[in-house]
Parts: sequence; C-alpha cells; structure tokens
Amino acid sequence: MAPYHIRKYQENDRKWVTDLFSEAMAEHIPTTFCHILKLPQTLVLLLGGPLALILVSGSWVLAFVSSLALLAALRFLAEYPWKQCVVMSLHTDMSDITKSYLSESGSCFWVAESKGQVVGIVGALPVKKPTLQKTQLELLHLCVTPEHRGQGIAKALVRTVLTFARDQGYGEVVLTTSILQHSAVALYQRLGFQKTSQFFLFTSWRLISFSQIQFTYCLPSAQVSQALEQGGGLRSV
Repeated sequence: MAPYHIRKYQENDRKWVTDLFSEAMAEHIPTTFCHILKLPQTLVLLLGGPLALILVSGSWVLAFVSSLALLAALRFLAEYPWKQCVVMSLHTDMSDITKSYLSESGSCFWVAESKGQVVGIVGALPVKKPTLQKTQLELLHLCVTPEHRGQGIAKALVRTVLTFARDQGYGEVVLTTSILQHSAVALYQRLGFQKTSQFFLFTSWRLISFSQIQFTYCLPSAQVSQALEQGGGLRSV
C-alpha cells in the first residue's frame, strides 16, 4: 500500500485532475450498458424487433443488421449520461478550479497525492438556495484511480470534506450520485449519509431507469463535534 497525503489543489494538478475525472466517469459506461440490456423493455426490443423484421421481410440479414444497430443505439444511451457529465463539469466548475473552489473561504478542492501523482480528488461548494433552513455544502467529483482503491483514500477525502464543513459552520453536507455507482452509495451510507431523495435528472432518463440519489450528512454543532472528536466519533465514520 503506497502512502498518500491529502492537500489543496494547485494549478499544476489540472491535467491529473481532469484526466482522472474523465476516466472515472468512463468506467461507468459498461455497467450502464449492462443495466440497460437487462431492462424488460430492452429485451422486448432486442428480441421482438428482429423477429418482426424476419416475419415481414423474410431477411435474416436485415434482422441481424437491425440488431447491431439497436445495440449501437443502446451503447450510445449508456455513454451519454457520463460523457455529458464530463462535458458539463469541464465547462462549468472544473473549467477553472482555482476560481470556482479556492477563491472564497467556504469552498475548497482537494487532491490525494501518492508518489508525486494525483490519485484522488474531491471538491466542495456551498449550496446557494435562499429557502434552505440550514447552510449546506455540496460534495462533488469524488474519484480515486482504480489502482489506488481499497486503501481508504475515498473515505479520507470524504472525511476531509466533513471536517471542512464543520469548521466552516455548515449545517449539512449534501451530494448526488447515481443508482449504478454501487461502491459510492455503499461508502456514503457507511459514513453516515442518509438518502433524502431519488429522482431523474432528465425526463428521458426514465426510459433507461437511470436515476440519481441525493444523500445528506447532518453535521453536529461545534460543541458536539468537539466532544465527538475527543471520543473518536467524527474521525471514525
């Protein structure tokens, strides 16, 4: 197990960070493709469509080509959410990480470094909604390289965000992940996050049953936090 340490983002980390994030999102494409293939409506389409063509045209070749076309279309559907996530992020908050995350005291971006390489990332931005009863910090872009998983890096990055949120006086930490990110969902639940809602980011995503889950971590008051730290509570999540 290679040693690592967590520090604030620096401008010379940019390529490491964007590459890590893009590759981490692409990892979910095969899982999403398998998820789509197992849907009842997909099975009906893949079996019924070619069969109908055979009955109508009598051409096995046409049925085979149509099956390949359907699989290609389904692969595109599996890729679209993740590629769109990368494009949107790289054109919004991650287009200038220093400006988005490090220009104000209530936000931050961290990297986990091991042997001079960035092997994990996470960001945190305040949720700006005037109707909120508690001030919220949003955890964003948690990623760890495949070869460095299982070493507690993701957990350490989340703890870093929780500690930062407590020190900054936030009442809650919120995040959004997908139902297909099983390891991430399990991690957040182990750390004490509570599922607060499940929704479809876009109406079209209902077709492939690709929903998002929102989690919330309620932070104790400063006094309670200090007592928890002394007893090992917050550090042991």
